[in-house]
Amino acid sequence: MTAQKGYMIVDIGTGNVRVALASVTGEVLSIERDNVQYIKDEKYPEAQYFDPNRLWSQIEVLTQKVLQNVPGLEIKAITASSQREGIVLLGKKGEALIGLPNHDHRGRQWESIIDDKSRVYELTGRYPSSLFSAMKLVGIRERHPELWQQLSTFTSISDWAQYKLCGALGYEHSQASETLLYDIEQKSWSVELCKVFNIDKKILPALHSSGTILGPVLSEYAAKFNIAADAVVIVGGADTQLAIKSTQPSLEDVVIVSGTTTPITKVIDEYIIDKKERTWTNRHTENDKYILEANAGVTGLNYQRLKEIFYPNESYEVIENEIGSTDILHSQCIASLGSTIADEKTPLTKGAFIFNAPVSHLLTRADFVYATLWDIACSIKENYNTLCNVSPHTTDYVWVCGGGLQSPTLRQFVANLINKKVRIREGFQHASVVGGALICNETLGEKETASITLEETSPKDMDYSESLYEQWKSARAALRKI
Repeated sequence: MTAQKGYMIVDIGTGNVRVALASVTGEVLSIERDNVQYIKDEKYPEAQYFDPNRLWSQIEVLTQKVLQNVPGLEIKAITASSQREGIVLLGKKGEALIGLPNHDHRGRQWESIIDDKSRVYELTGRYPSSLFSAMKLVGIRERHPELWQQLSTFTSISDWAQYKLCGALGYEHSQASETLLYDIEQKSWSVELCKVFNIDKKILPALHSSGTILGPVLSEYAAKFNIAADAVVIVGGADTQLAIKSTQPSLEDVVIVSGTTTPITKVIDEYIIDKKERTWTNRHTENDKYILEANAGVTGLNYQRLKEIFYPNESYEVIENEIGSTDILHSQCIASLGSTIADEKTPLTKGAFIFNAPVSHLLTRADFVYATLWDIACSIKENYNTLCNVSPHTTDYVWVCGGGLQSPTLRQFVANLINKKVRIREGFQHASVVGGALICNETLGEKETASITLEETSPKDMDYSESLYEQWKSARAALRKI
């Protein structure tokens, strides 16, 4: 009997690290996960880091577990995806010095070193801030000279995981987009940008494309995990781009990815930047394609944390059932929870649930979650409108993927608000894993089965949706006055 062929995908997100196995058809066979552990750096107001060695130990344990779940699977290739903007700093012997996640803002107080932010936006496709990797490096240089002196190079978290597996170091283009040191249109590191941050170009690794075979899995790990010696490591990319790829979109399609944050994206083949500097333009994992993006911020994280408060021991199915039994025509609650709107010049730093006083006996926990999902959907609508303002979207559907969009209620809200059909494909909950499997298929020439459209949600209740949307906008405006 022929052994089943498959791939291993290491996916390092903001909240957790996952190791997954997928078949060559893109079916997710098994996933093991663990929380990523962050440590507060007291030398800055808003700094967190992780220990790469601890993270790698977690990945090893998860790998052994997941392989035990699918005995006999022949691993043909391993790839990786990870949170964008996150980096790992490496010393002169290739050792990991420190890991800086996407939500590390240790560089915030030095943002003023950027004299011409519009020029940086023109080159990088994103308005510069402490979110991006170059500013994290500046923060290390200013407050951790002992680390800075040891620094030889740095790379994205997914590229670091691939380096650990095969010994070849590089920086994939979609990940390099997040550094502020990379010229998006020229597809190369920029001497001009390095000068802005006073960073020596010599510390930048060679760039490599998603789908490149880095080399065989190191014998140490092939033996440890009982993986065939001819298994290869393939360059993956940023988790958002791999998630987009999982939907197999056409050029000009819009894809909404709901994870910790919610990027609203469009696949394009030319470099577009917004004259009002609201959107991002990223390199895709596919050569000569770009991703135009507006981002609704930490929507998925909001939902996860509120579930822990209102439904700590219940499943998402229980939430959906309770929401479905509420009288939505008499909603008891409106929420605004700090999501990001591209057209707003400053972020909303206050969040609230607004309901009539005194507290009604009709108010339930389902009303709070309903309001949270409505807040997410309205934020998606606002950012979708901005995206369309920069690059019009004419098809009658959007693709959605990511764990946050497991909620049928949220998918219906989005369909109603943007007046588009909302489509999902099989495996949409694990989009970055499926995207990684597709990259491996393309690289190795495997013929995968076509991914079916699992479900399509059409708009309805448009009049009521518009009324509730106006209530949401009024609530958000009121919070800005506090």
